[in-house]
Amino acid sequence: MMIETDIRELNERIQRESQFIDLINLEMSKVIVGQKHMTERLLIGLLSNGHILLEGVPGLAKTLAIKTLSNIIDADFSRIQFTPDLLPADLIGTMIYSQKNEEFIVRKGPVFANFVLADEINRSPAKVQSALLEAMQEHQVTIGENTFALPDPFLVMATQNPIEQEGTYPLPEAQVDRFMLKVIIDYPKKEEEKVILRQNINKDYPEVKPVTSTKEILNARKVCREVYLDEKIENYITDIVFASRYPNDYKLKKFAGLISYGGSPRATINLAMAAKAYAFIKRRGYVIPEDVRAVAPDVMRHRIGLTYEAEAENITTEEIINEILNIVEVP
Repeated sequence: MMIETDIRELNERIQRESQFIDLINLEMSKVIVGQKHMTERLLIGLLSNGHILLEGVPGLAKTLAIKTLSNIIDADFSRIQFTPDLLPADLIGTMIYSQKNEEFIVRKGPVFANFVLADEINRSPAKVQSALLEAMQEHQVTIGENTFALPDPFLVMATQNPIEQEGTYPLPEAQVDRFMLKVIIDYPKKEEEKVILRQNINKDYPEVKPVTSTKEILNARKVCREVYLDEKIENYITDIVFASRYPNDYKLKKFAGLISYGGSPRATINLAMAAKAYAFIKRRGYVIPEDVRAVAPDVMRHRIGLTYEAEAENITTEEIINEILNIVEVP
């Protein structure tokens, strides 16, 4: 009875605290046509303090979506275009010698912002990609002998081109694992594309205005953590991740030789956090299995390694995740 009362109170609180979600969606829809899935996933990353990787061919409004979101949330935004000749110092900053003061001073790089757009992240070699690792994981940057904390909230939203495209480098597994979600962006529908066409040839292009603040986002994050997660849902989440590691134990013997590694404990944590954020967006104070199923593909798709046999048989991580969600018993 006590839990029921607590959840009812939490539901009422979430109804109040989540009103800015509708305002964000309204502003986003002025500029971004369709792509509801992408917008929702950006909000999940924002609410659960998780970095996001968007993958899709050029021209699908990945950069525009991230830039628009930062304009809506009155926050510091910086965009870094990743190129093959980019250096780590171009990203995090460096020490420069000041003749006037006769000493070295720190010049901070573009990573010092609330929202960092790492555009076409896989166009740069591993040395530059790994420069983001400390920033993404520790929320701090080391320049010379000094360590600097990054602003709060701090969110890296990276875009990447499909690996098959020329001039791309696959991201190291350690870095990919630090992205909470990997979202695949597809082409818009025909009707949506006509709206995009009209918007872009009109003389007045729609503009967005700030409707929330970083303070409100940080407050919403605290509320998200309070969303109730029942032990049955905890078991369901761990079963999904364990099925990706030990398929034989979950009647998935056909995948035994096709998976080289499964989801890490970070996958379990992120699946729970993303499900809580999804419940918050849906104005609920508790997580249901459908929340977990909704976010599982985006949390898991970059955390399952395929063997050469899987690639030879054209088996994709999407198929494996779908099969896991079909087999694992729903509470």
